[in-house]
Amino acid sequence: MRAVTRWVAAVAVFAAVGTGTAYGIASVERGDVPGLATEADGRWDYPELTLPPLPAGSPGPFAEGNRENAHYADLRALVLPAPAGAKEDKALRGEDGWLETTDYLAEYPDDDHREQVRQKLVDTGLRHIAARGWTTPDGVSTRVYLLHFATAEMVDAQIASDTVSYSTPSYLVRGVHDAVQDEEFPEAAAVSGIKRVAYTEPAPHGPEHVRLGYLSAGDVYAVIIQSRKGGEVPAVPFQQTVVLQSQLLG
Repeated sequence: MRAVTRWVAAVAVFAAVGTGTAYGIASVERGDVPGLATEADGRWDYPELTLPPLPAGSPGPFAEGNRENAHYADLRALVLPAPAGAKEDKALRGEDGWLETTDYLAEYPDDDHREQVRQKLVDTGLRHIAARGWTTPDGVSTRVYLLHFATAEMVDAQIASDTVSYSTPSYLVRGVHDAVQDEEFPEAAAVSGIKRVAYTEPAPHGPEHVRLGYLSAGDVYAVIIQSRKGGEVPAVPFQQTVVLQSQLLG
């Protein structure tokens, strides 16, 4: 058993089960999380998370010997589920759990940006997209997209480097007028093996506020979008969502 302690509500314990190809993820006591001493801190109530079993003889994405950092588990089972009380957007499940590329591209309202992203996905040999979305009672809408590519090198050299820059995303998604580096995201919440970039829409923003998270996880690239009309997207559940998704991919 190995424990991985993280700041924010996404602190979890990974325990090996059976052959070591499946893991349980459970939240630790709130009082054990540095910097979060109270119960009412805004964290969402996610269900207990379990990684799917790996095919026989296949290593985890960051296991010793997996030089390509390839994900062999079913990508559809690695998408973060909706928290308790949320209304799921079933359309993002796609057919048989796979989302059409055109549905993902709908996130980009600018015609030129959408075409550039589409061409990039074609050129880099996108395999599949698994996605999930939901809206919580406070009006925060969440969309999570996992894009699976041929190699980790393709993700790092062609996708991650082109999609984001230090100051702002290269391609703005719907609802975003501007985005800056999210300085509130704690460095202590980093997940081993996962490269993370987070952005937030600065004030004054438009009719909705948006937070963005981009994760490079071996041969998988994750895009996490949270938006809220008429109010701010809270930092804590955004951080929680990004870190939990990171842990599922790690």
